[in-house]
Amino acid sequence: MATGRNIRTYFEGRWHDGDVAVMRAADHGSWLGTTVFDGARQFDGVTPDLDAHSARVVRSAAALMIEPTLTGEQIAEIARQGLRAYNPAAAVYIRPMFWALDGDESGIVPRQGATGFALCLEEIPMAPEGATTTLTTTRFRRPVLEDAVINAKAGCLYPNNARMLAEARAKGYGNALVADALGNVAETATANVFMVRDGEVLTPIANGTFLSGITRARHIANLKADGVTVRECVLTFDDFRKADEVFLSGNMSKVTPVLEFDGTKYQHGPMTKRIRALYMDWAHTAG
Repeated sequence: MATGRNIRTYFEGRWHDGDVAVMRAADHGSWLGTTVFDGARQFDGVTPDLDAHSARVVRSAAALMIEPTLTGEQIAEIARQGLRAYNPAAAVYIRPMFWALDGDESGIVPRQGATGFALCLEEIPMAPEGATTTLTTTRFRRPVLEDAVINAKAGCLYPNNARMLAEARAKGYGNALVADALGNVAETATANVFMVRDGEVLTPIANGTFLSGITRARHIANLKADGVTVRECVLTFDDFRKADEVFLSGNMSKVTPVLEFDGTKYQHGPMTKRIRALYMDWAHTAG
């Protein structure tokens, strides 16, 4: 079932209306999970960081040993062509995908040169500015590179995220604050995470256990350009309990204020509002 509406799909060299079938039962990606994707956004007539998202799906494919058949530049151009069918003001999620079609003689390793590609566009509203969430802990953790392909935006990683999110919801919270293998905070089940304390912005250092997001990097750059001190460092759950503000960072919603972490309350504070304003100003200027 699709998440959004008004779907268009680029597959086998042309655009199709609707949510068309793109994978077969015996495709390597279907039965062994060799799929990667990325997500960009159009809103208010802009497509911020579309080129960066398009380039990352190519890197993700290579990390999963799938031979990419298009460059990032080609993917971005396909997306822009497809978006011409939408109202420029429409909020559209842009999702390019690669998957392996066949395996080698073992059946397990993806065969080079046998790669599927599709790009899906679907209208999904942007979260309203006042939308917030809450956090709790989870018994599930982020893997390390020796255990999983965490240097790719790979579909096979998301069942673990789904377990985290389901557990958080069962406890009455909106999302989970997730630890890495050492027990330090990595991210949440669905997005990167930042905290604010004494006027500084802190975020878990990218230590190879989570995908350091494109929107995350954009927030860091915007804040530094605006004179705010930003530190990437090791952060514990206790650090988050002592925070003044906490917010999530991801492509889908850009900035999501957090109002609670397991009983610790936060304000939807001035720094979080400033970060959203900085992002929107940048997006409408450079996007």
